[in-house]
Amino acid sequence: MNYESSVRSDSGGFSSDKLASYQHESEGGGRKRLIVISLILAALIALIAVAYFAVTGGEGAAAGDDDRNDQGAAISVISPGNATIEGEIVATGTLAARRELPVGVAGEGGRVVSVPVDAGDWVGQGQVLVVIDRSVQNQQISSSAAQVEVAKADARLAQSNLDRSLQLVERGFISQADIDRLTATRDAADARVKVAESQFRELRARNNRLSVVAPSAGLVLERNVEPGQIVSAGSGSLFRIAKGGEMELMAQLSEADLASISPGVSAEVLPVGTDKTFVGQVWQVAPTIDARSRQGMARIALPYAPGLRPGGFAQAVIKSGTVVAPMLPESAVLSDEQGAFVYVIDEENKAVRRSVTTGIVTENGIAIVEGLDGSESIVLRAGGFLTEGESVNPKKVDAATGAPQEEEAEAVEQESEENES
Repeated sequence: MNYESSVRSDSGGFSSDKLASYQHESEGGGRKRLIVISLILAALIALIAVAYFAVTGGEGAAAGDDDRNDQGAAISVISPGNATIEGEIVATGTLAARRELPVGVAGEGGRVVSVPVDAGDWVGQGQVLVVIDRSVQNQQISSSAAQVEVAKADARLAQSNLDRSLQLVERGFISQADIDRLTATRDAADARVKVAESQFRELRARNNRLSVVAPSAGLVLERNVEPGQIVSAGSGSLFRIAKGGEMELMAQLSEADLASISPGVSAEVLPVGTDKTFVGQVWQVAPTIDARSRQGMARIALPYAPGLRPGGFAQAVIKSGTVVAPMLPESAVLSDEQGAFVYVIDEENKAVRRSVTTGIVTENGIAIVEGLDGSESIVLRAGGFLTEGESVNPKKVDAATGAPQEEEAEAVEQESEENES
C-alpha cells in the first residue's frame, strides 16, 4: 500500500516562500540598524566639532589642503601695544567725623536748667549748649562786688589822710615818720582794692564757665545730657561735635596698596544703603601697619552730606596713579604653579610660552608690567589648548573687539567663501 506524503504550506511548517520573506525582513532590519548607528555617530562627531569651535572661537579648525595642515590650527592673536592705564584701588572702611570734639563741663557744674540743642543740629563757636543753675554763684558775685567797693572806700580815705598830713608837715605838726606810716596805709588800701577786684573777676569767670558752650562750629553728633541732671567736671562727655561737619572714611588697605597711594589723591566713596557716590581725597596715610592684620589705614576726607553718617560702612575707589604698559584681555593671560604666562607666536608661527608679571586689573583687561613690550603677537584665546612649540596659523584681530583687522578681512572673507563652495 502506497502512501503519498507531502508538506502543505498551511500545516504550520516553513514553506520556501515564508523562509524567503523572513530573510528579507532580517536584512531590512539590519540595514535600519546600520543607518541608526551611522546617524548617531554623525551626531556625536557634530557635537564634538561644535564644542571645539565654541571653545576656540573657530580658530582651531584645520585647513583643507596640505599647506594649511602644515601651518596648524587657526589662532587669533593680538599686538596690544602700550596703553596709559589709570590705577584704582578698592577698599572698605568705617565713616567717622574727621575732627571729633568731645564737649564736657569746664567749671564746677551743677543742676542742668535747659539744653537748647539736640543731635543733628548745627552750632556756632561759643554757642550755649547747656545752661546750669547759677543762683548761688550770682550771690557770690554780688558779695565780691561789694567787697570791691569797700576796698575802694578804704583806699580813698587813706589817700585823703595822706594828703592832709603832707600839708601839715611843712608847719612842723606832723613828723616824717607819720608821713611814712600814712603812705604805707594808703598803699595797702590800694592793694586791697586790686585783690577784691581780682576775686570779683574770678567769680564772674567761674560763673560764665557754668554754661557749656561749643568750642567750635560744627554738627552735633551726640547728646548725653538732659534737664534736671547734676553734672560736674567728672561727668564725662555731654556732646560730640564734628568740627565743621567734615567727615572721613577710614579705609583699610594692604601693605602693597598703601605704598601705591599718597595724600592728595582723589577717591570715590559709596556708603552702604545708598547709590549716591561722594567724592573726597586722601588726607592722611598711616605711617604704621597692623602687625596682625597686615593692613594700614588711609583716611579719606569728605565734605558734609546728609548721606554720610559716622559709624556707617562704605566702599572707596581710590585713584592710584597711572601706568604705561601693555593691556591684555583676561582670556590671553594664563596661570599655573609657575605663575602667570602668555603664549607668544614667533616668526616661525610657533607658540612660545612667555612668563609675565601682571599689574592693575581694570574693566578693560589686565596690565602687564613685566615680560612684554607690546609688539608681540599674543594668543587671544584657546591658549589652554596649546602646547609650547606647536605650529599654528595666526590670525590678527583687534584687541578691543576681537574682530579681524582690516588687512586680513578680505582674506578671511575669501576663505569663508571657499569653505562654503
